[in-house]
Amino acid sequence: MVLQGDSVMRHFTIIVAAVMAGLPAAASAQAYSCAVPADLPVPRADGPSASQPQRLLPIGSYTLAISWTPQYCRSNARDASAQFQCGSGNRFGFTLHGLWPDGEGEKWPQYCRAADILPPAVIRENLCATPSAQLLQHEWAKHGTCMSDSPKAYFDRATRLFARLRYPDMNALSRRRLTAGQLASAIARANPGISADMMRITASRQGWLDEVWLCLDTQTRFARCPAHQGGLAPTKPIKIWRGVR
Repeated sequence: MVLQGDSVMRHFTIIVAAVMAGLPAAASAQAYSCAVPADLPVPRADGPSASQPQRLLPIGSYTLAISWTPQYCRSNARDASAQFQCGSGNRFGFTLHGLWPDGEGEKWPQYCRAADILPPAVIRENLCATPSAQLLQHEWAKHGTCMSDSPKAYFDRATRLFARLRYPDMNALSRRRLTAGQLASAIARANPGISADMMRITASRQGWLDEVWLCLDTQTRFARCPAHQGGLAPTKPIKIWRGVR
C-alpha cells in the first residue's frame, strides 16, 4: 500500500496471530510491523581499519546472525540511529544482523574489496529485515564483498535463509528460568532439521539474550557449530527481555 501526500510511506506489515495472542506456536517473523519511509537514510561508507583489517581467506563455512530487538532497544532506543528500529511505530522481534563468511580456521575473510554506497532500492528491500541502513552498508562491506559481486544477490541470499526460520513463543520463554541450551533447544524444536548444537546463543554482560548465531556449511545448509564459534555454554542461565510494549 502506498499513501499519497505529505505522509507518503510504503508499508510492510506482518502479523503472526499465534504470537500476538501469546500462544506457544512456532511463528515466522516473530510478529512485527514495519513502515519504510519514503526518504531513506543514506549510509556512510564502511571499510577496513587498523583494528578491522582486510583479510582475504578461503571460506570454510557461514554464520547467520539474528538479533533480539527488545534487548537492543532497551540499550539503544535513545540513539538517533536506532529510531527506525525502536520507534516510529515499528515493532520487531528477531531481526537479521547478517550472513557472515567464516574461514577454515578461527579467522574469517572480511572487507575483501572496496564497497560502494548501497543503492536506495537495496536498502528499501532489506530495511524491514535489517532495520538500519548503516548496518546494511556495514554487512555488505565487511561480509558481502567476500561472498558476492552484487549487494542485491548477497542480501537476497541472507534474507532467504532468515525467512525460513521459525521461532518459539518468546513471551512464554521469557517468564521462566532458562539456560542457553534450553533456549537453543526451543528454537530447534520450531525448526525441523536444525538441532541445538547448530547454533550459539550470545548475551549481554548482565545475561540478557542478545543474538542467536546459526552455523551453516559451505552449501549454506545448517550444520554443527565449530568448537571455536563462541557463545554461551549450554548450562549458562539466560534471560529474555520482553520490552515495554
